[in-house]
Amino acid sequence: METDFIIVGGGIVGLATAYRLRQARPSAHVRVLEKETDVALHQTGRNSGVVHSGVYYEPGSLKARLCRAGLVATREFAHANQVPFDACGKLIVATNPLEVGRLRELMIRAERNGVTHRWIEASELREIEPNIQGHAALHLAETGMIDYRVMARRLAALLIQSGVEIELNARVIAIRETAQRIEIDTPAQTYRTKRLIVCAGLLGDRLARAAGLELDFSLIPFRGDYHRLAKARAGLIKHHIYPVPEPTLPFLGVHLTRLIEGGISVGPSAMLAFHREGYGKASVNFRDSIEMFRNPGLWRLLRHHARAGAAELGAVLSRRFYLRLVQKYCPSLTLDDFEPHPSGIRAQAVTRDGKLVHDFLLRRTARALFVCNAPSPAATSALPIADEIIAQLE
Repeated sequence: METDFIIVGGGIVGLATAYRLRQARPSAHVRVLEKETDVALHQTGRNSGVVHSGVYYEPGSLKARLCRAGLVATREFAHANQVPFDACGKLIVATNPLEVGRLRELMIRAERNGVTHRWIEASELREIEPNIQGHAALHLAETGMIDYRVMARRLAALLIQSGVEIELNARVIAIRETAQRIEIDTPAQTYRTKRLIVCAGLLGDRLARAAGLELDFSLIPFRGDYHRLAKARAGLIKHHIYPVPEPTLPFLGVHLTRLIEGGISVGPSAMLAFHREGYGKASVNFRDSIEMFRNPGLWRLLRHHARAGAAELGAVLSRRFYLRLVQKYCPSLTLDDFEPHPSGIRAQAVTRDGKLVHDFLLRRTARALFVCNAPSPAATSALPIADEIIAQLE
């Protein structure tokens, strides 16, 4: 039987795309293929749970536009579908004069992106967050928190109720496109569809190449190690607390993040990973490693950002070094406050000349569309990304 649409990937972007597709085409036959035993087991379920407001992204970029739309869409979906959501707000804290200058540049970007914001001097920062110190801060009132795993599972339940088929343990091993249809092989069977949408996260570039696309980039996995604060420190902060990020990198630094279920996470770091879907520090996958090291862009990237790479390595090897990154703005924390917390892996597109792809990246053929780069804030932006995918298909 031929399907109208097949979506590969049961993360939040794939599920959101199926959800929007069902709303736009209620009579279409839609199927989701997910290789794992459940949805949302990788990037969706292993992040900070922050609903971003769009302050960081280049004005006019897909990230800037879709993050702003995603903040509203995520909040509305959560309220309509009993998914816990809290607009706790966020503070980006500058701890030295250099960072104050960078923070002012971020404030200008916030204005251009339409982000609600307020500049806070050190005296007011001490009043609203007594455990945080800095020269100044940017307050982003709209930023929130959610559990994206809960949201993804709610999306999956709504899809099943509407007649969408979600097939687990369905790993795609081959894609063949003709003028009339696309065939997708899994170990168990072959599927046929008129249209294919691939939202495969950490494996997005691999499946695009399997479909015959020539890419000038590869996905490089970066593992993010987290800690969790002990229960005694659960009331440490009222907002998410972020450092001022390095402007040339897509990573936002080690931050204190309130969790919707209670408690506070610390992280993440951003260290090169040797296994796209292996979350232990010693996890190595031979194929993933060979592909990564064959990419000349990786070596150019490492040379260009050697200092940042050394700092991330220090955070991985030394909890004390990791702690010092947080003590810059929260000096009362100690190693005794750190408890284990699951790590995550971020898929980051890197070109062959060593440049980081900062924006969302979609590539297509006549009958298929591939989400090739969807790092943060993709979870926040999932529903508008889905709208963008459907608009491009049409």
